[in-house]
Amino acid sequence: MPKQQKPNVILIITDDQGYGDLGCTGNPWVQTPHIDALHDVSFRLADFHVSPLCTPTRGALMTGRRPTRNGAWATCWGRSILRKSELTMADVFRHNGYRTAMFGKWHLGDNYPYRPFDRGFEHVVAHRGGGVGQTPDFWGNNYFDDTYFHNGAPVAHSGYCTDVWFDEALRFIESHQDEPFFAYISTNAPHSPYLVEERYKQPYAGNPDIPEPAFYGMITNIDENVGRLRHRLEEMNLAENTILIFMTDNGSSGGCTLEGDEFVQQGYNAGMRGKKGSYYDGGHRVPFFIHWPAGGMVEGCDIDELTLHIDLLPTFIDLCDLDLPRDVAFDGVSLAPLLRDQAGVGYDPADFTDRAHFVQYRQSTEPPEKWTNAVMTRRWRLIRGRELYDMAADPGQRRDVAAESPDVVARLRQAHEDWWAEIEPGLSDYCPISIGSDAENPTRLDAMDVMGDVAWHQTHIVLAQKSTGRWTVDVERPGRYRFALRRWPEELDLPIDEGVSPEEARRHIYATEEGDCNTIEPTRAMLCLFAQDAEAGAGHLLRCPAPGRYILPVHKGEREVTFEFRVEQTGVTELEAWFLDDDGEARGAYYVYVQRLGD
Repeated sequence: MPKQQKPNVILIITDDQGYGDLGCTGNPWVQTPHIDALHDVSFRLADFHVSPLCTPTRGALMTGRRPTRNGAWATCWGRSILRKSELTMADVFRHNGYRTAMFGKWHLGDNYPYRPFDRGFEHVVAHRGGGVGQTPDFWGNNYFDDTYFHNGAPVAHSGYCTDVWFDEALRFIESHQDEPFFAYISTNAPHSPYLVEERYKQPYAGNPDIPEPAFYGMITNIDENVGRLRHRLEEMNLAENTILIFMTDNGSSGGCTLEGDEFVQQGYNAGMRGKKGSYYDGGHRVPFFIHWPAGGMVEGCDIDELTLHIDLLPTFIDLCDLDLPRDVAFDGVSLAPLLRDQAGVGYDPADFTDRAHFVQYRQSTEPPEKWTNAVMTRRWRLIRGRELYDMAADPGQRRDVAAESPDVVARLRQAHEDWWAEIEPGLSDYCPISIGSDAENPTRLDAMDVMGDVAWHQTHIVLAQKSTGRWTVDVERPGRYRFALRRWPEELDLPIDEGVSPEEARRHIYATEEGDCNTIEPTRAMLCLFAQDAEAGAGHLLRCPAPGRYILPVHKGEREVTFEFRVEQTGVTELEAWFLDDDGEARGAYYVYVQRLGD
């Protein structure tokens, strides 16, 4: 084994795979022999919770701070961006001499200063947006033979997405096996759409108890890659001093279907109520396995304390003896005492027993609502401020005992009142996308990050679904700027008033079987900057009467409408970009390329 003071760290997180979507957690159908084997030689956090959706989980994981504090509490709408003031897990590892890399899904900002290589990762191979083929991603990506971004530069790849992430991770590990490294492998699978080679799907086809055979096929492919990674670590003599973690980002999306009260009616969910998006445990309790032979974490055992995604960064700081580059007020706590207790070192149960945790998110540009939430302790779950469940007696959350335990309800509501008073003042703040910075010039804005109606995947663009053409931006420097409004991205290079062929349309995720495509015929384009305080225009959120409003005609066959002018004012503002037709109907530009041309 190469000599090094600190352990390597590999963190594997999958997308939309719930606690029950593994053989080792009781699923009777899914085939996961390699992850099951990892489970058997790992310490398992048996009551481990994340957020009910992907972005909030990932932001909390990276920072040790809750989503409503760090800004990343939704999946679109300009609310899936991690505040630039946050210190990330990668920042901490890199500060301590680790080589840092991530592979796959980031979903915490696609523009400067929020990209993963702005946030401590020195090597990044990733798609953009919340999944392969979503609006920010390279046009036409669909899980197979895609173009992914290497530190922001597009590079064509062959093969299936999950295989690519593990291939690239192994290449990075092999290149840095004599140095401590942190590798974050964040798969987009098994998130919908459920796309995988037929050989993985086929074993599950025809089983009436399985809602989505391809969902399980995607998990089996992930399992195969986990086995391949572990085998290669052994060959390189790295397994002994590598902390290897497997976890998922929220409850299941495809492993079960629910009836109206969120109880399972088809599939398997380990006896839990709810799945992805739910405040019941099925929405946020996930598997967590940690294996580290050099740290004594080799014998399978369950740790039953309530543990959380916000605990992971403080735990790494403790286990790996890391220094912080600056002080951080973490919402999480180090789990190292729990892990060390299993190896014979004591811990104080008072540090963990009955601590309260708050689960909140909102799928909108508007801030989360106060009582759309869950308040959790090891024993209790308070849902939406009014339903109470005793998890010791009722892990399936079938019996509401709020009327029988008003004192518990009052205590948990007060804990949340105190938390809400702390974080509410910052909930409305946006994370502005920088324009005019040398770190990213030009900057491409897209319809996933708009503050309003989003077009979040590429089939929405193909079908010309309306979006709100408004972004929060930070103009970093004065100068002459060029703003190019487009319906299609530059890599496709189609005219604004043309569509794609049915064959091209069918290639996209979420495409219709017919390969539908809708065209638009705008006659004018409007751009607004530093005009957000003007009175609202009639009809469609056009809030840009002059000054700050620029209008140009749209000519047939044009690929983009370009505005060039000098910007004197700097700072945070709103940028609006719209296409209008002869009837005055407006739709947001799907892509806006902003380039600072010079002083």
